[in-house]
Amino acid sequence: MTLPHPLPGLGAIAGDYDILLCDVWGVIHNGRESWPAACEALARFNRDHGHVVLISNSPRPSSDVVAQLDRLAVPRESWRAFVTSGDATRAELARRAPGPAWVIGPERDWPLYEGLGLADAHGAEDAAFISVTGPVDDETETPEDYRERLAAGVARDLELICANPDRVVQRGDRLIYCGGALADLYAELGGRVVMAGKPFGPIYDLALHEAARLLGRPVDRSRVLCIGDGVVTDVRGANAQGLDCLFVAQGIHGDAARGPDGALDAARAGDLLKAETTYARYATLDLAW
Repeated sequence: MTLPHPLPGLGAIAGDYDILLCDVWGVIHNGRESWPAACEALARFNRDHGHVVLISNSPRPSSDVVAQLDRLAVPRESWRAFVTSGDATRAELARRAPGPAWVIGPERDWPLYEGLGLADAHGAEDAAFISVTGPVDDETETPEDYRERLAAGVARDLELICANPDRVVQRGDRLIYCGGALADLYAELGGRVVMAGKPFGPIYDLALHEAARLLGRPVDRSRVLCIGDGVVTDVRGANAQGLDCLFVAQGIHGDAARGPDGALDAARAGDLLKAETTYARYATLDLAW
């Protein structure tokens, strides 16, 4: 496998692209604080080169997540459009209305369901399908806490709609479980899973639609760069779409791609990619100009 090219900074390749499809959590913030160098790099691209479309596996609609970015001091100049897995998943949920839907996830994710006309189910016994955004308490719960409940859904052959394909994200200095980890368990138990976020096509359709709107013309896919730290979501999604990718190798992978000198080790980054049969054209430890 060809190793990714170590990238000293986004400025080295900015002129090659019109559109950046940039991941959010793990690239520009960690759930506790934003990273100024990454935000400034995106802002400079917006000013001097093209347009940044944020593409997140957040299970909430993008309009609801903007407030979180503001709280984390992510400058509005860092992005021009924003699409989420929640945006893409709402279409899947709407097709299954009125349900009833057995909803699993924290209260903060309820905006996902607003206006869809879905009835509530109390569990597997009275549900038409399951909708998962993540653990109810992601600070303490693991997928194993849901094994028995999810097995009941499999026994009834209920389809599970997962609004966040991420398995884990970094929150501060910890990794917490996301909806994708519950979806993995459901599939392991023999259940049927549907996802619309990264790495799946629907979220990229939305993002490229936004890109075309910003450009005022059709998108030249050879001039689109995907940026992200998730190998099975960001990188695999870029590969499936035939788009160039910048792998932010620190993120959820910690120091696994760092060499003895503290710099990016392209071979170690390549090992992370190879483990999931993926490829990235470029790699860096942290996004910066």
